[in-house]
This record gives sequence, C-alpha cells and structure tokens, in this order.
Amino acid sequence: MAKDNTEQQFRDVMHECRTLFEQKLHDYGASWRIMRPSSLTDQLFIKAKRIRSLEIKKESLVGEGIRPEFVGLINYGIVGLIQTENGYVDTVDMTPAEAMKLYDRHATEALELMLRKNHDYDEAWRSMRVSSYTDFILTKIQRIKEIEDLQGQTLVSEGIDANYMDIINYAVFGVIKLDEESQTK
Repeated sequence: MAKDNTEQQFRDVMHECRTLFEQKLHDYGASWRIMRPSSLTDQLFIKAKRIRSLEIKKESLVGEGIRPEFVGLINYGIVGLIQTENGYVDTVDMTPAEAMKLYDRHATEALELMLRKNHDYDEAWRSMRVSSYTDFILTKIQRIKEIEDLQGQTLVSEGIDANYMDIINYAVFGVIKLDEESQTK
C-alpha cells in the first residue's frame, strides 16, 4: 500500500469503530463511565490476551476472531482517554451526544499522532507481524498497570494517556493488516 493510503485506511477503521461505539451507546448509554481505571485496564488486558491466545491456538471456540478484539481495543482505548480526562462516576453522567463528541476528539488525536509517527518511522508498521502489535499492546497494558500501581508517580515515563493512544494505533494497524491479509487470500 502507498503511504498516502494509510491515512484513508486509518480513517476507515476508525469510522467502523465509531459506528459500533455509537450503536452501543444507543443500547447501553455511557455505562462505561462507572469503570474505575483498574477495571478498564483489565478489560483491555482480557481483549489483548484473547488475541494472543487465538494467535497461538489458531482456533476460536467462541466463534469471534481476532479482528473484533482489535476493534474492542480501539474503542476501549478511547474510553480510557475519556475516563483519564473525566474520572469515573457512580452513575452515568454523560449523554450519548456528549460521549460521541469526546470520542471524535480523541479519534482525531489518535489519527494525528499516527500521521506524525508514521512520518518519522516511514511506514515501519507495515513490515511488522500482527502478533507484534498484540505483544506491544500487552506491554502497553502492563505499563498502564504499573503506572496505576504507582498512582501516577512516575519518574521518566509517558503517562497513561500516551499508552492508550499507542494501544489505539497498534490496534488500528492490526485491523488494517488483517483486512489486507484477508483480501489476498
């Protein structure tokens, strides 16, 4: 794929994720607002761990594959950014419209970060294996856990929000690569 196609592929994946997020907001409201940081981190962990398990076992007994889990990581990564910014609550305090506005802002930030990094790294992600994205995501989740355990008191590390952004971007790359692989089969 040409470099100029990466932005459109990224936008297409994010549009798909946004549509699903909006549908779930319709069904459940912003129920995720009650999630404390550690619960959100664990939700990300189980999704990434399932991807790794499916990559190793090459079989799903539940019927859902790897791609939907990457989509889940993208959406929960954005939820993480929203929660980091707004904290958690005991009762839902956000309308679907408010949630979508925040979703769109963070999705745009993720796109802008990807474009800057993609420029500097010169499309290196295209030569990587999908399993590497999974491992990088699991590493980012472990880093979030450590930062949470340190109650945010790090010495030199990026914050939790930077790790969420990387999780989003690696998961988008995973979806793009899986889609490309399925088109060549």
